[in-house]
Amino acid sequence: MAAPSSPAPALRRKHLRERLRILGFLSPWLVGFSVFFGYPLIATGYFSFMHYNQIEQPAFVGLRNWKYVLTQMPLFGPALWNTLWLVVVMVALRVVFGLGIGLLVTKVKSGAGFFRTAFYLPYLAPPVAATVAFVFLLNPATGPVNEILGALGIPGPEWFNDPSWAKPSLVLLSLWGIGDLMVIFMAALLDVPKEQYEAAELDGAGAWGRFRYVTWPSITPIVLFAVVTGVVQTMQYYTQALVAGKLASGVSIGPGSVIQPGYPDHSTLTVPQLIYSLGFQNFNTGAACALSLVLFAIAMAVTTLLMRKRAGLLPAED
Repeated sequence: MAAPSSPAPALRRKHLRERLRILGFLSPWLVGFSVFFGYPLIATGYFSFMHYNQIEQPAFVGLRNWKYVLTQMPLFGPALWNTLWLVVVMVALRVVFGLGIGLLVTKVKSGAGFFRTAFYLPYLAPPVAATVAFVFLLNPATGPVNEILGALGIPGPEWFNDPSWAKPSLVLLSLWGIGDLMVIFMAALLDVPKEQYEAAELDGAGAWGRFRYVTWPSITPIVLFAVVTGVVQTMQYYTQALVAGKLASGVSIGPGSVIQPGYPDHSTLTVPQLIYSLGFQNFNTGAACALSLVLFAIAMAVTTLLMRKRAGLLPAED
């Protein structure tokens, strides 16, 4: 039996035109990915093996930067612990709180528009302005929150001035701006077919049963999206922690001022703050790049773990 003949030149040209057309549609994304992700990632890996102070020419030092970051940097442990603590606590509470607010607002019969606006508006506040307002509200001496607690006979905590309360205060700040997740969960909740709720009611399911067997299976992809994006964002947590720590410490922030993050007692120090301090305050760009890759690897590992079906957020396929 004769072997099949090769494709005709016309067919090969057609396939080539299809590939070029697809490549043309992909080219904006490919250019953006290469310029804003691919090249910076490669450059970060390159400089992580160099001694570079942004003035002199880079000099190859092998694994010296990695050794310094992983074994000799005194603040790496506290910064990593604070970052992971915020990832676990802040992301979990934001998802639960955002889902709860979304459920409540979707059940409101009258004034739903007002409540949607009221819960979403804080999210529009700039991060620095929102942090400044929160530090003022939670000021242990003159803040209205502690004054109200004192009037009720409850001793108010030190909030951002207490190492044990600084990170919970940042979590409260993040819950105040929960409007983004509320909108996402509201869209998912309103998309659940009403017929399924009616069928569950006919089967005798109560409120918890309807949520467990109808609502939750329908919104689990959105929950997974919220968790993954929350982890990525919290791994980059920088502005609010830095501003809150400096305002609480009483140090003025202005042009030319050198900010040492982490007040009080390094309790608000995160890995992105440490990267900035290494690279742009101490001009140790090589160590900053190595630390950036460590953070990138941790974020990728956590995201991969969450994306696995055995994490329990997505139903298993048959």
